[in-house]
Amino acid sequence: MAEIDRAVLVATEPFDLTADLVITELNRKGVPVVRFNPADIGRNLTVSAQFGACSTLGVGQLRTTSRTADLEHIRAVYWRRPIWPSFGNLAADDARFAAAQVRFGLGGILYALDGPLWLNHPLRDAAADYKPAQLALARRLGLKVPPTLVTNDPDAARNFIHEHGQVIYKTLRWTPYERDGIGLTSWAEPVSADQITEAVRVTPHLFQARVDKTADLRVLLVGERVFAVRIDSGLLDWRKDYSALTYHVVDLPDCLTRTLRAYLDHYGLTSGSFDLAIDRVGEPHWLELNPNGQWGWLEENTGLPMAAAFADLLTRGEPR
Repeated sequence: MAEIDRAVLVATEPFDLTADLVITELNRKGVPVVRFNPADIGRNLTVSAQFGACSTLGVGQLRTTSRTADLEHIRAVYWRRPIWPSFGNLAADDARFAAAQVRFGLGGILYALDGPLWLNHPLRDAAADYKPAQLALARRLGLKVPPTLVTNDPDAARNFIHEHGQVIYKTLRWTPYERDGIGLTSWAEPVSADQITEAVRVTPHLFQARVDKTADLRVLLVGERVFAVRIDSGLLDWRKDYSALTYHVVDLPDCLTRTLRAYLDHYGLTSGSFDLAIDRVGEPHWLELNPNGQWGWLEENTGLPMAAAFADLLTRGEPR
């Protein structure tokens, strides 16, 4: 098996159409790609690295069944949607131990790579994924932020709803969820004061004043490239029905572009997907940042060259 030099590592799950789009563009450019999923460790994935006398990361390899990457000379890492192993075949304590060794072993080796470009580094993705911190930063950067309360106090939640009238509830983070074997997801939903019960005390909840919006705005930043799409739907949460959406490519005001770039710079991110709501006078209101958001369906519906932008950046492999 030949060792590949100057490869782009793509860490993602097996069936990831968005990653496929980027890999197709990299293949067109003749850029070597090594795709892997951490969940394949012990079966189709092997990693080795030496540290110490020779150098910071002296000798390192990541091997799949078809390719071997030289970790000393990685061009870039596209950290897309990898799945970590859960070791369901082991006893609970053994599974927790094994899973931790993979995260801190394989993860630690990859995080030690300080030469390649990361899209995005997972530790920076994680830091940017806290909604309360997102809201605070958006406000500091001068963006319009809807009044928002994060609390596990039922009385505080009721008072907030009484004060602002139309209020929605949003999860603080999406997580896989099943009930009776059926996969469920959560949407932004209206909430009334009489729906607030003592169950709110169990965890913090996010309540937000509803923006009187006419449309949504999804903005994808990839390096220096900016892709902005207005999404019209009439829905509170447009993710509920993609068939109801219409799309229009728009140009952002320079001041908003600079602010969103500053947002990514704060977290050291190379790319990110921003969601904003457009009110009736055309002003954008901050909703959230998804550091690793979906965009493939937008390219399909608008023709914007998003995958090519990712591939161009990964090909250059220049850290920010």
